[in-house]
Amino acid sequence: MPSAPLEALQNIVWHSLTGAQSGLSVGTDRIRRFAPGYSQLIGAIDRAAPCLDDLAAYCSADEHFYVLGWSGRAPAGWQIDVDAEVDQLVWDQPAPAAMDTGDIVRLGAEHVARMIHLTSITHPGPFAERTIEFGDYFGILDDGHLLAMAGERMHAGMLREISAVCTDPVAQGRGFARRLMNLLLRIQIARGQMPFLHVMAENAHARGMYERMGFRHVQRLACRVVSRIPD
Repeated sequence: MPSAPLEALQNIVWHSLTGAQSGLSVGTDRIRRFAPGYSQLIGAIDRAAPCLDDLAAYCSADEHFYVLGWSGRAPAGWQIDVDAEVDQLVWDQPAPAAMDTGDIVRLGAEHVARMIHLTSITHPGPFAERTIEFGDYFGILDDGHLLAMAGERMHAGMLREISAVCTDPVAQGRGFARRLMNLLLRIQIARGQMPFLHVMAENAHARGMYERMGFRHVQRLACRVVSRIPD
């Protein structure tokens, strides 16, 4: 059985949508989503059987949503666009030693267009124009070009997610992601939080890096992208 701090990880999207980030969500008492513009994530009180029909009125047909931990048949009016798996990892040890932060900048509203462009070419997961409002985001720029970034997304109890970790292909292999994550780890642990993250199961390279850093694997979950079928 998971320890108390980790229990929320079993259904982390729901706990985030109904807990610390409930003000950023819309839906019902059984299923919710982050409000438009934040992040296309759906969470249900019953993770294995999300009642998507209840959420139809809150979703437009041109939106694509991530749903974790569900592998059943799509209800009428919905379609499964991607059927994959994601690994969930947690950091449950002391803060790592500090690394160089001299070229790291805090990202703000003025960087959002560049952040969306970077996620569009690296595909770290759902990212929208207001995702930056979830927490702290940091990046490394070169003459205005955003080379790498990482930030925070879901928040439930003492659990705090590191997300949108991505590096422009032209800048890979230079240790940017590791240094950005090191900074976020130290910030979150100083707050008394427990960092965690998600990585697509097929991305063995990224998962290997996270585990070498000190993250521990918790579970592998079904990860689906779904959308409403247009009328």
